[in-house]
Amino acid sequence: MAQPQNVSVSAVEQRLADLGLSLPEVAAPVAAYVPAVVSGNYVYTSGQLPFVGGRLPATGKGGAAVTAEEAAAMAQTCAVNALAAVKSVIGDLDRITRIVKVVGFVASAPEFTGQPAIINGASELLGKAFGEAGAHARSAVGVAVLPLDSPVEVELIAEFS
Repeated sequence: MAQPQNVSVSAVEQRLADLGLSLPEVAAPVAAYVPAVVSGNYVYTSGQLPFVGGRLPATGKGGAAVTAEEAAAMAQTCAVNALAAVKSVIGDLDRITRIVKVVGFVASAPEFTGQPAIINGASELLGKAFGEAGAHARSAVGVAVLPLDSPVEVELIAEFS
């Protein structure tokens, strides 16, 4: 009788699992780009939408049709999707030595100014997953609309060894 093979899980993926999260399959690009690119010791992800099971959980403006709390949870999902893209090109998230930069976009009504709190969903998740190596530079930008009417989009740059 064949014994099941022991599949090792990276420490980062275990921390995500402890938070009730797991890496999804990398979402297929919706246009002419790739999900992540390696250059030297850096991985640059394309903007990641908060797809769950191939669908957006909600659409519309953050802080309006989508509450700031819901949008922050979607920013966390974007970060998890970005980590899946990183893993697809470097193989093991434990190779990440630093999350260098996060750029978050929030579809916002003109008067909405809570973009930083929404993108904290991504930033806080990266801190929990990587500890000090998850502290990063960041931009949180309000925009009129995002692809597929997504409330949020996140991209990141990670250094690896």
